[in-house]
This record gives sequence, structure tokens and C-alpha cells, in this order.
Amino acid sequence: MIRTLRAGEWQAYRAIRLHALADAPDAFGSTLAREEALAADTWAARVAKSVVSGIDYPLVAEAGGEFAGLAWAKVDADDAGIVNLFQMWVAPQWRAQGVAGALLQQAIGWAGARGARALQLGVNCANGAAVSLYARAGFVAVGAPYPMREGTALMEQTMRLELARKS
Repeated sequence: MIRTLRAGEWQAYRAIRLHALADAPDAFGSTLAREEALAADTWAARVAKSVVSGIDYPLVAEAGGEFAGLAWAKVDADDAGIVNLFQMWVAPQWRAQGVAGALLQQAIGWAGARGARALQLGVNCANGAAVSLYARAGFVAVGAPYPMREGTALMEQTMRLELARKS
């Protein structure tokens, strides 16, 4: 089941976010060390704000009584017609079972319902499974790859899905 994160679930969100960063450190712009250093009130505020902001759409996949995946869609700060997708991750035991696709489709639906022109994300160029997932959903590479973060040779590619506009 895919649903939005609830305000009081900051500890569960923190746990799955840290699990994601530990499991797939090359998939994210942030690092486990950076996120582990955040204070509890920072985590709580991040989740509480997302529930009322109107521009955040934090998603979790629930399976087997636990959080099995995570994705976060957010309206771009500079262009309200673009929604950015980040923090996309599925726990190893739930991969290849449609969880990532379900998270992605939920984010696409939300962006479309908001009237966004496009949904975009950055993906590690070496993560073939993720690149394939996004390509199957209609995302295309935009621009040239760029370094994921300072101090790494990892390259990230922006991918974008143009959304149908309602007349």
C-alpha cells in the first residue's frame, strides 16, 4: 500500500531514510553521516511541515507491516510547474515486486493533479535498474550528467517526464 507520511511518523521516516542511505549510499545526494547528525526535532519538523506545506508529497510503501519504500515529491522552489522527485528507495526484500513502480506512479499522479508541466529527478548514471524504471515510465534524460556531490566521481543524470496538461 502506498500512502503519504503522517505528521507523527517522523521516527519511522528517520529509520527508513537512514536505512536507505546505509543500503544505497551511491543513490542519494545526501550521506548517511549528514543525516544521522540531524537532531530529532529537525526530523520531526521536516515531517510535520510536509503534511501542511501543500508543496510536499512524502510517500511510503507499506508491506508486511513495515515501511518497504520511500519517495518524496516536492514542487520546485523556482518553478511551480515542476515537481521534483527524490529519496526514492525500496528495501532490498521488497525489490522487483512493483513497489518502486507504485511509488513512482503515485508521485506522477500527484504532480499531474497539481497541474505540473513536468516531474523530474536525478539518478545515478550507474544505477541501471533505476534508470530503466524511469525510462519505462516515460522519463527522458535532460542535459549532461553532472557530479552527484562533492568529493565523489559518481555522476547523476537529470531525467524528466512531461505531463499532460489539462485544458
